[in-house]
Order: sequence, then C-alpha cells, then structure tokens
Amino acid sequence: MHFNSIEILFVEDSTDDAMLTIRALKKSGFANNLHHVKDGAEALDFLYCKGVYSLRNKNEKPRLILLDLKLPKISGLEVLKEIKSNPESCSIPVVILTSSKEDPDIQKCYSLGANSYIAKPVESDNFFNVIKEIGLYWMVLSQLPN
Repeated sequence: MHFNSIEILFVEDSTDDAMLTIRALKKSGFANNLHHVKDGAEALDFLYCKGVYSLRNKNEKPRLILLDLKLPKISGLEVLKEIKSNPESCSIPVVILTSSKEDPDIQKCYSLGANSYIAKPVESDNFFNVIKEIGLYWMVLSQLPN
C-alpha cells in the first residue's frame, strides 16, 4: 500500500465496528485514502514512521485521526496524549469515536487535546449519518494547517 497519501488514520480494534465505519466512509465518499490499524502501538508506528512503516514519508501526515479509546497494546488515551504532546503530530485533528459515554472519559479526552468526542450510535442508520457528517466536516469544511 502507498502510505504517502493517507488522509484518514482509523484506529479501531473491533472488526465489526471497523467494517461498519469503513463502509459508511466509502458510501459517503471519504474512504479513498484511509488506513486502518487495530491497536495503539501500530497507530503510533504509522504516525512516526517506525517498524513496518519505517519507509513511509514522515512529512505526509493524515488529515484526520479517528481513534477508539479501548485498544490493545497502547490505549486510545495514551495514543491521544502522545499525538497531542508531540510537535510533529499535535496539529492533526483527532476525533474520538468510541462506545463510551462516560463523563470521565469525555473530560480526559478533551483535557488531552481531542478535537471532538463522539459516542458510537448503536443503530446502523444513525451510525452511517454520524460517519458521513464526520467526513463532511473534517475532510471538506474544516480548514486545517499545512
């Protein structure tokens, strides 16, 4: 896969949630340059061009990161903390897309610099609409720094 044109880095360990989200993004026209990883360690390797991603162009950053909180290896909170505390990645918008509606999780994510926090809707029609709106806002409407 050519990693230099990735626009969305999608970090999700649940196969079912990943398939549903990717299908919704494709249906909305926002999945052409999407890269899906299944744990926090792989997300950080991708962002900082380590391990299997060592040949990826470090200057090519995703335009958006969709991040689940409950991840194997390194939690979503730790990934968020690393992204937002690192000058190389702090300007990349991070949207938390998780099943947790717990106030402490929401508070912690915003305190670490999350750009948005969205609880995954259970009903698939609502889920498709939420994903479509995420894509429209962050990929089309929002003006991001270069």
